[in-house]
Amino acid sequence: MAENSLFAILLRSRWWASAAIAALIALLAWALLPPDWKLAGALMGMPFVVIAVLAGWRQRHAPSAARVEQTGQVLRALAWPAFAELLEQAFRRDGHEVTRRDGAADFVLERKGRQMLVCARRWKSARAGLDTLRELQSAREAAGAADALYIGLGEFSEQAAAYARAQRIAVWQAAELAQALRGLLPPAR
Repeated sequence: MAENSLFAILLRSRWWASAAIAALIALLAWALLPPDWKLAGALMGMPFVVIAVLAGWRQRHAPSAARVEQTGQVLRALAWPAFAELLEQAFRRDGHEVTRRDGAADFVLERKGRQMLVCARRWKSARAGLDTLRELQSAREAAGAADALYIGLGEFSEQAAAYARAQRIAVWQAAELAQALRGLLPPAR
């Protein structure tokens, strides 16, 4: 599916947006079509109902905007050893074997024979740059790892975001961290 197609955009949007479109189609069809065509016209909104269900299913455990903001505040206040320990706990809880390392990647995760390099030490940086992602990609290639993950709370430059997409480097920011660290975070101060 194309990234900017209507259905892709609706899958990333709140579930009720697709449900509203389906309801609008059904209402218009019921109001404007001849009696023999009303039901068929109303059913034309079914793809949007399916998208609403899929989006709702994906979003069922998504953290709220307030929770994402709180997570960002808590994580910005942590020192690297505490943050690294939280990440390690979360990765282990999700079934990964975790090895810490130095260099472009801070962790090597392994699950089911598949390796992932994780760069997280610069999580507080205000802006994620291209150089960090290039270093991570080089380390990934050198290690022969299948996946790479960059963790950071700062903004991504346009070039860095394009590079991450092109190299298939996963990016976790506040929303993904709120989900991954659920139940592990200390309370906000």
